[in-house]
Amino acid sequence: MIYGICRSFSNFGHKTLTMASLERHQQIIDIVQQKGYESVINLCKTMKVSAVTIRKDLKLLEKAGKLYRTHGGASNTNPFITDRPVNEKESMQTAEKKAIGKKAATYITVDDSIIIASGTTMLALAREIQPQQKLIVITSALQVAAELVKHSNVDIMQLGGIVRQSSSSVVGRYAEEILQDFFCSKLYLGVDGIDFEFGITTSNSMEAQLNKSMLGVVQRVIVLADHTKFGKRGFSRICGLHDIDEIITDKGVSAAIVDQCQKLGIKITIAE
Repeated sequence: MIYGICRSFSNFGHKTLTMASLERHQQIIDIVQQKGYESVINLCKTMKVSAVTIRKDLKLLEKAGKLYRTHGGASNTNPFITDRPVNEKESMQTAEKKAIGKKAATYITVDDSIIIASGTTMLALAREIQPQQKLIVITSALQVAAELVKHSNVDIMQLGGIVRQSSSSVVGRYAEEILQDFFCSKLYLGVDGIDFEFGITTSNSMEAQLNKSMLGVVQRVIVLADHTKFGKRGFSRICGLHDIDEIITDKGVSAAIVDQCQKLGIKITIAE
């Protein structure tokens, strides 16, 4: 395996690496592959070297195609994401989304008014909502509205605008302008990526703009995201992590991610 790393590095002109460096690189690769993500701080402790050395190691390993650098660490999955059709995304992490949706539904109170953004985790939330009293829901997602219309005590305001076929949701200036006339207790926000440096992201710029408008008309912002969304970056930034109040995720999230959230003062709830 170390021989393979040597060959990879030689392609980038790194022919003077010591055997100790190569062994350390292999250890880093093994740790990241096993855990999925590891922080620079923990790698420093494990390897007994400085953060400067680890960051240089990660840069070399990324160039060699062995891992991906992320803010404060390294991951074994590509952090950059592309848009996928909603029917494809709905079949992914279904159990995790159901657990997240079930937990998020418990936050809804009597006579509540909420905004539900778009995404398959938002649909999972809608399926878990069983309101005992009146509930007002504003949503951009057609499937969410179709799910909640089954309840006689739910008043639904479907935002209008341009329909994105890939997400079955609306975007655009018309939807953004409608929001200015309302104020809700909570926004449930689905995202494509959570990056500790770049923030909360989605793959579509118009959807990101609508989400920003939603942020301005609610008391609390609750992000619903399964563990695969951490360390990922979508094309368009919605907001920074300081703009959200809570993340609800599933038990597949790594301890390193939870620790990073807590250090940044972000409330993270794990749905069982």
